[in-house]
Amino acid sequence: MGDFVQLSIAGVSIGAIYAMAAIGFVLLWQTSNTINFAQGEFVVLPAFAMVLFFVIFRLPFAAAMLATVLVSTLLLGWGVKQLLVARLLKMGVLPLVIATIGLSLLIRYSLQQFWTPLALPFPAIFSRDPIRLGTIVVSLEEIGNILFAAVVIGALQLFITRTKLGWAMQAVAQNRMLASVLGINVGRLVTITFMLNAALTAVAAILIAPVYLVKYDIGIGLGLKAFYAAIIGGFNQIRGALLGGLLVGVVETLSAAYISSHFRDAFALVILIAVLLLKPEGIWGVKEEWAS
Repeated sequence: MGDFVQLSIAGVSIGAIYAMAAIGFVLLWQTSNTINFAQGEFVVLPAFAMVLFFVIFRLPFAAAMLATVLVSTLLLGWGVKQLLVARLLKMGVLPLVIATIGLSLLIRYSLQQFWTPLALPFPAIFSRDPIRLGTIVVSLEEIGNILFAAVVIGALQLFITRTKLGWAMQAVAQNRMLASVLGINVGRLVTITFMLNAALTAVAAILIAPVYLVKYDIGIGLGLKAFYAAIIGGFNQIRGALLGGLLVGVVETLSAAYISSHFRDAFALVILIAVLLLKPEGIWGVKEEWAS
């Protein structure tokens, strides 16, 4: 029983990070009906930026983290929205999907060619010293990751539910055309959403990079798992993305420990297929009426 609890906590720790990236998928879909298949690279690039600021430029850790989030928000949020999405959004979902796949390949192989193909060590935010609670042993890093992710997701939820910008985002998510008629600047809100997504992925990078190390190709798995999580939980519900991320993290951790590490990703896929067959809108999702 102690091992099960320890593994579950480790799974929640990883799942909370998947959830932040999955929430980004949901936010983008709700406000702009776009799917960002470069989401994994939106996690990888801030991890490299953190290495640049902290290891190479030797900034204090807090300053390096702040610089990473700011650069990610401006470059991957505002920059991608203005240079890529704004030009393709009116053409529909498919051109944007193709463009974001191309963007992911560009980021991934540029990091490989112009930086390094090797894994880089990454500074941990929290200590890895164990905490003993009877027969249960967990690390401070796992607890810290869970609490940090909870604070970030909680703050985002408060922003969306308690501020005028958040209410406007909800209105756009319900009906973009009606929101525009009511005087809401839809384009501005889409930009804010892309910036929020970039900030979320930067925080996810800072939390998960000490576990996975920093390598040009880790975004492939991270992006897919966040995508699975968003679909499993519900692609139109933030709480669904949170549930999906936690579920994917726990399932892959438990299956790796009790069944086989070689099949840890397969069980998340089994859940994904089951959800698509039984409840296509996701566990916590709601059916949508397609509208402009």
